[in-house]
Amino acid sequence: MNGSQRDDTPVLITEAAPSYEDQFAARKRRYLLMMSMRIPCLILAGVFYQTWWLALAFVAISVPLPWMAVLIANDRPPRKAEEANRYQAPSTTRRIESREHPVIDG
Repeated sequence: MNGSQRDDTPVLITEAAPSYEDQFAARKRRYLLMMSMRIPCLILAGVFYQTWWLALAFVAISVPLPWMAVLIANDRPPRKAEEANRYQAPSTTRRIESREHPVIDG
């Protein structure tokens, strides 16, 4: 190989979805990131307790974070819309009966 090193990383040749383990790891990282933002918000609310509107804003941000973190962590990526390969009969095929039949409503 003329002294050059070969790259052993796999090449993606399909459009397959990431594995369940990769999806789960990404969702765990998002959850931890969102939950780690809650404590600084509460600390900042305590620091700015004399500016009531700023402290209230930090508390208001920190309250829905656990709920949003759980929703986002449990949400899987949407499935790809795949078009099914269905058989379509050619239009030149002969049908058993080609004439129309009257319909009687009763």
